[in-house]
Amino acid sequence: MNDPSATPPGQPRHVPVMLQRCLDLLAPALAEPGAVVVDATLGLGGHSEALLRTFPAARLVAVDRDPAALKLAGERLAPFGDRATLVHAVYDEVPEVLERLGIPRVQGVLFDLGVSSMQLDEADRGFAYAQDAPLDMRMNQSAGISAAEVLNTYPPGDLVRILRSYGEEKFARKIVDAIVREREREPFTTSARLVELIRDALPQAAKRTGGNPAKRTFQALRIEVNGELAVLERAIPAAVASLAVGGRIAVLSYHSLEDRLVKQVFAAGAANTAPPGLPVVPEQYQPRLALLTRGAELPTEDEVAENRRAAPARLRGAERIREDIR
Repeated sequence: MNDPSATPPGQPRHVPVMLQRCLDLLAPALAEPGAVVVDATLGLGGHSEALLRTFPAARLVAVDRDPAALKLAGERLAPFGDRATLVHAVYDEVPEVLERLGIPRVQGVLFDLGVSSMQLDEADRGFAYAQDAPLDMRMNQSAGISAAEVLNTYPPGDLVRILRSYGEEKFARKIVDAIVREREREPFTTSARLVELIRDALPQAAKRTGGNPAKRTFQALRIEVNGELAVLERAIPAAVASLAVGGRIAVLSYHSLEDRLVKQVFAAGAANTAPPGLPVVPEQYQPRLALLTRGAELPTEDEVAENRRAAPARLRGAERIREDIR
């Protein structure tokens, strides 16, 4: 998800999704000296590097839960010196990170949700269904339970709920029935066996549309393992609250569950909450946010052709226009 010339030696080419549009959305808030921008999902640092290059007066605070990502991004951002502060944290912990750094408000926040290129490209992380690997899927491999543990230990009802809620999988019951039969015979350890089981469990018609039939199950397991939606529910309102008036937030989502949460938070912030019939709307009921995108913006055809991982991306932006009145 960047310009190949900016990719550190030995790393795979990494193209940041919708990079120029993200920079354009945040630009009006980041031009002044002393501006602070938060990259809440650092990954390999492609967006962060572009932010630091494009806004030379800005300071960056970047967080990631993956220690390996922090190490690689740290090498990439080292030329920017103390303009870049990298922190090992989950993105719902941004308020605590800013408090520790003595930063009361920020001028920009960027989220690039989902799995980073590094996590997808490292086979042993278990995120990609196209190659056989241990079923891990933890973004921070030093904490939490793996996808294999979820598959091997969760009650069938919980597995069905996860596949339906997080993967929007219509055939969740069929897949889970097959998983339960198979795990009794032998616990799951690798992704190839799970992919094969899903292919065998689905009706023929379902296998002919929508790409790899394992995609939805893998998405559901990843979200469960990393608590992604619960974290996001806390993270987006917290990020909005951290913005100074005039500050801007941009969020890249990659599936409808993420995008829906972002849309709801932005819409609530941009709404007039006054009781109906008031002749003048008091300040405490006025919108706190102005929407910067009409619905969710999509990547261009050219960008998708260059970077297939951009295809599902949905970008929303908002600007803080008022303080909360307490």
